Amino acid sequence: MHYREGGKSAIYYENDTILGCHSCPKRNLTELGFNFAYRKALKFVMNFVVSSNHKGMVFFRTFTADHFENGEWFSGGTCNRTTPIKEGEMERKYLNQMLRDIELDEVGKAASEASKNGVNFKLVDFSVLSQLRPDGHPGPYRQFQLFAKDKKAKVQNDCLHWCLPGPIDTWNDIIMEMIVKG
Repeated sequence: MHYREGGKSAIYYENDTILGCHSCPKRNLTELGFNFAYRKALKFVMNFVVSSNHKGMVFFRTFTADHFENGEWFSGGTCNRTTPIKEGEMERKYLNQMLRDIELDEVGKAASEASKNGVNFKLVDFSVLSQLRPDGHPGPYRQFQLFAKDKKAKVQNDCLHWCLPGPIDTWNDIIMEMIVKG
């Protein structure tokens, strides 16, 4: 299953060698999927963190949910909710779950290695918390005075970025508590 069926293809290279691809049925290449590239990039970052001599705290924040309903960003999806939801009220999307699973796996491996090397590495898992806040996105109001010229203007809803004040304030409170507690 792909995040966006029929989406753009990607060919993955490493050291001038083709490893495979994502969504390339007409090519004679190994299908590796989007998750391959994400895991590979995340491992690279985690290896850097683990092997660094950084003596401060290093935070990794998990992927936060988008809340497009009745379509995706590319197919007319909207995010019109105005209140938080209860757990289970909105289905977690495949991409959101896949990215979080990869993050928990790779960060878990890196955190144990980091502690052996004296790196203070913290996981900040906001995936579930953000899933419950579909009301925290700008929706159609990402652009200033969007409807000033045309009250019926077709807009691109923003259901991925977050508004202030809102859920980000809670995230900041949690991170501050983690810093204080060390």
